[in-house]
Amino acid sequence: MANTKEIKNRIKSVHDTQKITNAMYLIASTKMQKAKKELEMTKPYFNELRTEVKRIFRRANHVNSIYFYPKTEEIDYPGTYGILVITADKGLAGAYNQNVLKEVNHLIQDHDDVKLFVVGEYGRHYFESHDAPIEESFHFTAQNPTLERAREISGILLEKYLRKEIVKLFVVFTDFANGFSGGDAKSMRLLPFHRDEFSSEHQEVGEAGYDPHFDFDPSVEEILDFTMPSMLTGFVYSALVDSFCCEQNARMTAMDAANQNAQNLLDELQLQYNYVRQGAITQEITEISSGAKGLAQKRKKNEGGKL
Repeated sequence: MANTKEIKNRIKSVHDTQKITNAMYLIASTKMQKAKKELEMTKPYFNELRTEVKRIFRRANHVNSIYFYPKTEEIDYPGTYGILVITADKGLAGAYNQNVLKEVNHLIQDHDDVKLFVVGEYGRHYFESHDAPIEESFHFTAQNPTLERAREISGILLEKYLRKEIVKLFVVFTDFANGFSGGDAKSMRLLPFHRDEFSSEHQEVGEAGYDPHFDFDPSVEEILDFTMPSMLTGFVYSALVDSFCCEQNARMTAMDAANQNAQNLLDELQLQYNYVRQGAITQEITEISSGAKGLAQKRKKNEGGKL
C-alpha cells in the first residue's frame, strides 16, 4: 500500500488536473456563446435572401438554373460528389469527431466517387491516414468560424461545381439543435437545391404587395446567379458555427464528466490517505506504548536488583 507522501502527491496531481479541466470547461462555454451571438447577427440577412428566392420561384417557377434540380427532378446525377467535412482541430470532445467521420463513411459507401473538402485537423489526419481523396484542406477554420472564411470556402466549392468537377455538393456537420444537447452529425445536400424547398403556391405570412405579374431586370437567371453564391455562403457559415458550437458543447460535457471523475477520485484518495495516516498513527502509539512498557519493566527490574 502507498504511504502518505505518495498519496498526497497523487492528490496534488489530481487537483492540478481538475484545475485544467475546469478552465477548459469555462473557455469552451465562452467560445460557444460568442459564436452563437455572431450567428444570430447574420441570420436575418440570409433569411431575407431565402425569402427573395422563394418569391422568384412563386412568380417564375419555370426558370432553369444550374443551382436547382430541373422540374423533372433527375436525382441520380452521374459524376463526382463533393463533400465538405467539418471536424474539430483537436479531440477531448467526446464522440463529436467520430460521429462526423462515421456519417462521411456512410456517404462514401453509397457513392465512392467523391472529393473531400476538409475543415479541421482531426478530419484531415484521419483521411490522410486512410488514403482518402482529400481535394482541399482548410486549416485553422474549425476554431474560428467567420463569415469571411465561409465565403472563401463556398467560393472554392462553387467554382468546382460550376466547372462540373463535382455534380453534387454535400456538407457533413453537427447540427446544434438547442443549447441542451450536443447535436447530431448529419449530411445535407448544398447543391443543387430542390425547387420544393423554395417554391410555394401561397403567399407568405406578412408579405405585402404580392403580385403574380412581376418583372425581373436583367433576368431571373442572372438574379439567381447573383443571389445563390450568397445563399451558399450562408449555409456554409451556419454549418461551421453549428459544428463549432456542438464541439464546444461536447467539450463542456467531457470536461464536466472529467471534473466529476476527478472529484470521485479525490474522495477515494482522501479516504485512503486517512486510512493510511490513521494506521501510521496507531502504529506509532503502539510503538510508544510498547517502549514505555519496556522501560517501566526495565526500571522495575533495576530497582528490584538494588534491593
